[in-house]
Amino acid sequence: MLHSALINVMVKAARNAGRGLKRDLGEIEHLQVSLKGPANFVSLADKRAEEVLYKDLAKARPGYGFIGEEGGNREGADKSHTWIVDPLDGTTNFLHGIPQFAISIGLQREGTIIAGVIYNPANDELYIAERGKGAFLNDQRLRVAGRRQLNECVIACGLPHIGRGDHGLSRDEMTELQPRVAGLRRFGAAALDMAWVAAGRFDGYWERNISPWDVAAGIALVREAGGYATDLDGGESPHQTGDVLAGNEMIHRELQRALKEAAK
Repeated sequence: MLHSALINVMVKAARNAGRGLKRDLGEIEHLQVSLKGPANFVSLADKRAEEVLYKDLAKARPGYGFIGEEGGNREGADKSHTWIVDPLDGTTNFLHGIPQFAISIGLQREGTIIAGVIYNPANDELYIAERGKGAFLNDQRLRVAGRRQLNECVIACGLPHIGRGDHGLSRDEMTELQPRVAGLRRFGAAALDMAWVAAGRFDGYWERNISPWDVAAGIALVREAGGYATDLDGGESPHQTGDVLAGNEMIHRELQRALKEAAK
């Protein structure tokens, strides 16, 4: 199907970077890996992918700013547009040979996310969304799931690990939700968790201590698939507040209510 020039730019960059990641996935044992923090690995694969993305996006839209997980903030002449990029979301999965990882490219215009591309090169699933034009997986239109009762729902979440997050609060949230849902899942790639909400595979998703590049593209996808993507207080800019909650209108509201109970 035909896409806008903007989406074509984003897709081309994602596919170019994805080729290197797919190659590296088959050679995990040869990757040079350094430790950026407790259980937070960064590899040469991340850095190479980000440079490919930066070069492709900067060539197509030379004035736009760029925020990347590895390279930080690179300001552009056009102060109203910024790419928000994770070159390898799910690095720990990637380094263990688990094919649940993705390239995530979001575009912010004056603080609002207007487009997103999420690409998993391991299985060639390409998710795209542009404001007002819908969300798609490999050209198939996406809609969030229609379930209205938590006891029918599979919910994705983040789980804090060594050196990161509030473990006590996480346990309280699990205690609150486990008896009320059909299942909880922690797959380790926030961008794909949000893409899967948009695709109706997950009914909802929440996570705390999240970075803007983890969720920027997913915000566009969930909203264009008819869902809600906010922070845990219902704010419209989860890429700026550090926590995220996504689902259809009913499930989003029920999850928000349950998580507030857990936080008391």
